[in-house]
Amino acid sequence: MIRDICRDESFLAQKAEPAAADDLGTAQDLLDTLSAHRDGCVGMAANMIGVNKRIIVFDNEGEYMVMLNPVIVKKSGAYETAEGCLSLAGTRKTMRFQTIKVQWQNERFQTRLKTFTGWTAEIIQHEIDHCDGILI
Repeated sequence: MIRDICRDESFLAQKAEPAAADDLGTAQDLLDTLSAHRDGCVGMAANMIGVNKRIIVFDNEGEYMVMLNPVIVKKSGAYETAEGCLSLAGTRKTMRFQTIKVQWQNERFQTRLKTFTGWTAEIIQHEIDHCDGILI
């Protein structure tokens, strides 16, 4: 189901709760909502649709990917950039990393570990910031 975008900064600033099996519907709602906003959005976190769970979805080189309970375990190649967000007005400067290693669970709650680089890494970092209650 396509959900409304949350713009309540006090809600967005909360640290997300871990995702569990009964949150898979939220993951699907995120995918549906991201797809509906594909022209101006490349990733979303659950709090952007009003759900305080650690779930992100993003465009992974042309295919949407879901991460449950993602955590960055390694990062390198710091750089400064400016990013926009559907939930926040304008663009904001932030620090990102060119290469990140992420641990997460897939939709079967199997633990995965993968290194991402470039634009995909930047998207993931933005969405994990949402999970951590960080407003860029």
